[in-house]
Amino acid sequence: MAVNYVTEEGLKKIKEELSYLEGVERPKVINQIAEARDKGDLSENAEYDAAKEAQGHLEAKIANLKILLANSRVLDASKVDTSSVQILNKVTIRNTKTNAKMTYTIVPESEGDFKAGKLSVTTPIAKGLLGRKVGDKVDIKIPAGLVTFEVVEISI
Repeated sequence: MAVNYVTEEGLKKIKEELSYLEGVERPKVINQIAEARDKGDLSENAEYDAAKEAQGHLEAKIANLKILLANSRVLDASKVDTSSVQILNKVTIRNTKTNAKMTYTIVPESEGDFKAGKLSVTTPIAKGLLGRKVGDKVDIKIPAGLVTFEVVEISI
């Protein structure tokens, strides 16, 4: 698996989810299996089958999170340069047609949250902005069509 770059916040979320799945969800599923087993004949027990299937999905999710955690590398915000747009930068851009200004933080793919102003590095806007400097204008194809943005400010 490739290296998964995350922020401190992203790493914390992965650890919290893993802890919740192992400490809360796993015991629930184990309990459901035990209750279903106590109801008798397992060959015709739909509850038992459903609980075992849920356990399989849960264990797969836990295994994936452990792999993700093992391959995660934390990005150090203190070492981020603001001379050009890069991951972890907060970027203010202006739509040259409407004059609307927007501010986004460029984050690793796993931490993208458009409503929170966090653009995944893999989005068309982030890809178009990477490497640009303040004052640069860039045409970016978004679902609404081709839009020209100007980089107004780059910060941390």
